[in-house]
Amino acid sequence: MQSKVSPVSTIDAGEAAFFGTLAEDWWNPRGTSAMLHRINPLRLAYVRDQCVARWRLDPRSRTVLAGKRALDIGCGAGLLTEPLSRMGAAVTGIDAAPENIAAAKLHAGALPIDYRADAVEDLAGEYDLVTCLEVIEHVADRPAFFASIRRLLAPTGVFVFSTPNRTPLSYATLIVGAEYVLRSIPRGAHDWQKFVRPEEISVELADAGLTVSDISGLTWRPGTGFVLGRDTSINYFGTAS
Repeated sequence: MQSKVSPVSTIDAGEAAFFGTLAEDWWNPRGTSAMLHRINPLRLAYVRDQCVARWRLDPRSRTVLAGKRALDIGCGAGLLTEPLSRMGAAVTGIDAAPENIAAAKLHAGALPIDYRADAVEDLAGEYDLVTCLEVIEHVADRPAFFASIRRLLAPTGVFVFSTPNRTPLSYATLIVGAEYVLRSIPRGAHDWQKFVRPEEISVELADAGLTVSDISGLTWRPGTGFVLGRDTSINYFGTAS
């Protein structure tokens, strides 16, 4: 696949360097990515459910994404990318940090995943599924980022994303609580000013030619753990096409 070179960079070099330092610890469920490990089953379930609904797939199939091409943007070391491959998709995983791509390739083993240290604006091709989970709040140019996703998405494709909401509660929970008190997220991982409200992201995606069809909140419920629901005050998932 040829690259399409763009004069606009959506990569924040500082953010890429920061997350690159976490590469060796990415697959440690008790390490710096512990929170991602805890919510990954919900992330996978949401992606799977949205694909099943979009394409009327068999929800009982273990390889429900067979025949589909998927792009995982900001893949890190492959927490979401590997399960997408096991679901049958032909997956490309990209990340701004070369260290993360190296860790992803090492962990993937024989899984047929195309890992690249690339920016989304430099890709060409067409994908049925584009995932971008906990990445939007780290990009340098959201309009250019969304325009690139629209260009890469197949006409019947689905774009699935997740990102923190910009609310006082998200600041208290993700930055004060998670980064500074509990230290369950690496300190400095988030810039609250770059968090995006659901209504803002819907407008920005519409400007890029994408229509949001679902928004679901990610919250913590005592006695249950992380759940999906209507409360988007801290973090939320979304689907667009």
